[in-house]
Amino acid sequence: MSRAAAAGLDVIALTDHDTVAGHAEARAALADLRPGLTLMPGMELSCRLHGHSVHMLAYLFDPADPELGGELAHIRASREDRARAMVRRLQELGVDVSWDQVEAIAAGGVVGRPHIARALAAGGVIASPDEAFSPEWIGPGGRAYVSRYALDPVRAIELVRGAGGVTVLAHPRGASRGWQIPDDQIAMLAAAGLSGVEIDHPQQDQAERSRLRTLAALLGLVASGGSDDHGALTGYRIGTEIAPDDAYQRLVAGATGAVPVTG
Repeated sequence: MSRAAAAGLDVIALTDHDTVAGHAEARAALADLRPGLTLMPGMELSCRLHGHSVHMLAYLFDPADPELGGELAHIRASREDRARAMVRRLQELGVDVSWDQVEAIAAGGVVGRPHIARALAAGGVIASPDEAFSPEWIGPGGRAYVSRYALDPVRAIELVRGAGGVTVLAHPRGASRGWQIPDDQIAMLAAAGLSGVEIDHPQQDQAERSRLRTLAALLGLVASGGSDDHGALTGYRIGTEIAPDDAYQRLVAGATGAVPVTG
């Protein structure tokens, strides 16, 4: 939150993967920051479409909704089971990494592959965390890769809408994604109630942004954006990409489950 204020942002969305655990601390932090910064509560849901990983941003939903909460608990449990299994596979490959190390890096958050990648880098197995996401280690099809439970994106949209929230398809054409979501699948999600698509993203080049912006206009989707900052893993890039004001206003207007929090 302090980095968002230092970057001069008006609004910062907190969208951790499959959890809202950081929201209370973020709200509390607003009291110590400059007036005017607004928190957009949300999360990034883990989904799978045609066997490929898809991320669905969810904003302003009711975090107490029991149906959504039940699915989140299932996803988080699967994430931990998967992470433990990947640590075991790495150990079988002769890598000196332990579950305690990975859990310490996660610092109480939901354990995911980035935490394992950081543990590998800290142990000198690889030079940097991004090298872990390859067939050599924990990339899809990799020697220590393990699959896990994920929602169908249409089901994710239904759950978030049922909790009063809005959804935005995250980085559908990101350069690091092995599979890029085609137009017809984005149209299918729009028909299912998707509110927007993330266009201005660090891993999407200008040509893809232009194509996505045209598609969003045709489908009536909000053209959103954001830095997708993951702290040290992505180089502390809060504020490098932003969403236009009208996108923010449209998303807020479409939500009934919660409201933005202004310091």
